[in-house]
Amino acid sequence: MKFKWRKWNRATHRDVGYFFFALAVIYSLSGIALNHINDWNPSYVVKTKEINLSNKITKQEINEQKAIEILKLIEEENNYKKFYFPDDNTLKIFLKGGSVVIDMNTGKGMLEKISRRKIFYEFNLLHYNNAGKYWKWISDAFAVALMLLAITGLFVLKGKNGITRRGAWLTIAGILLPLIFLLIYL
Repeated sequence: MKFKWRKWNRATHRDVGYFFFALAVIYSLSGIALNHINDWNPSYVVKTKEINLSNKITKQEINEQKAIEILKLIEEENNYKKFYFPDDNTLKIFLKGGSVVIDMNTGKGMLEKISRRKIFYEFNLLHYNNAGKYWKWISDAFAVALMLLAITGLFVLKGKNGITRRGAWLTIAGILLPLIFLLIYL
């Protein structure tokens, strides 16, 4: 009896593709987000707001109670954590999910609030391989599955659209693309 390798190839390609569908979507979306990390923060939303105290403050008058009073003016008193002075003219108050930086000479400052970006935070957690010590093995299995999908995908079709004709030209073009970029940028 002749071994039906094409049947097994299609079945492997199909089943591995089904099983790793979710990871392919997660890694693809996260990868696009990480490609544009200079354009936006893919994991966090950072919101800033200018603040202006009515009068200047001095380093000597700042204590925990005074810091909380300042936060009351911007309705952040319940988020107080601690404060410190990065230099003689600047007060930094740490908040749950942000901070306030105030120029004590002018009373002007900036409120910065940070929150997790929905969906992308979790996807990036997986992509960065920060989801626990066992996730790296799942990630490695997915990488091997991608190689398997790429190889078995070459042989799914036969005839004029298969690897011996049209598929060969597309495969060659796909191999040349990264090689051209490597030659340009190395």
